[in-house]
Amino acid sequence: MAKPGERAATIEDVARAAGVSRAAVSKVLRNAYGVSEGMRQRVGDAIEELHYRPSVAARAMRGSSFTLGIEIPDFGNPFFAKVLLGATGALVGTNYQLIIAPAEAGNRVGYRAIEALVDQQVDGVIGVAPLVTREWLESIAERTPVVMFGRHDLSDAYDTVAGDDERGTLAIMNHLFELGHDDVLHLTIDVVESEQRSHTPHEVRLSTYLRAMEDSGRSEHIRVAKVGDSEDFAGFALRFLRDAVATGTAPTAIFAAHDELALAVLGAITELGVDISVVGYDDVPMAAHPKVSLTSVDQKGQEMGGRAIEMLLERVQGRTEAVHETYQPDLMVRGTTRAPRG
Repeated sequence: MAKPGERAATIEDVARAAGVSRAAVSKVLRNAYGVSEGMRQRVGDAIEELHYRPSVAARAMRGSSFTLGIEIPDFGNPFFAKVLLGATGALVGTNYQLIIAPAEAGNRVGYRAIEALVDQQVDGVIGVAPLVTREWLESIAERTPVVMFGRHDLSDAYDTVAGDDERGTLAIMNHLFELGHDDVLHLTIDVVESEQRSHTPHEVRLSTYLRAMEDSGRSEHIRVAKVGDSEDFAGFALRFLRDAVATGTAPTAIFAAHDELALAVLGAITELGVDISVVGYDDVPMAAHPKVSLTSVDQKGQEMGGRAIEMLLERVQGRTEAVHETYQPDLMVRGTTRAPRG
């Protein structure tokens, strides 16, 4: 600790003593993902030598940047356009601007995108990355307010806003069962292994599908196909269904984990000329097009995007208690689901 009359060490002093950048010191201080042990040691030694103590109040002293950051994992998924529409709409009439950070190509984990936003000194961050660890997020939230989108964990350090993926999946499964489908395949994303998997939307949808099949006495019909996150969905769907048709193992219905996958399946079904019911999730604008008419789950993406901004502004303005909100989804029944032929 600095003695009376002595200037307190700054983060720039630490960076100079450690021979690293200011951003590197910031990463070490918040226990950022990917920091080497060597860098951590050098910065730690400099902090101890200079008696540097990072101040939680430092952010308040520098004043507001009037920017908020949002990490988007996939610009190709039109669902996130709905989220952004809600987020930008909630900022109308405020002094805030939104900075968008794309997740690194081929890496949906999201650490680097969120770190980049924090390094830009935004006043708060909305994260859509499902696989970053809770402990890491809590270290970020110590200095920068965080709202996580789509997460189902209940941390005291950051807020969450999510759709009720269990309820949405049960609505899908009950709809298909009522139509007479027993052989329902679930097509989902093969996500990176992580201790956070149980908190992700796709994992909740998968586990609920499995439970619905078992509870309804259809366990012998359980089938799950996983496609790589960066794989060509259309190509995968066509190869998968072509093989299934050739071997006589095609399901009567497919529940796709999101609409991008469902639309890829519809394309393959059209090309192969087979009759398979398809349900998606997210209810992107294309789903309601008369030429598509995809049965899907509307999980209120635009409303959730707007609410995430409101929650973040509440945090910036001083709220300290964590808030966790869940939106109730609606099943939008359209032309891609019908009773199995025969």
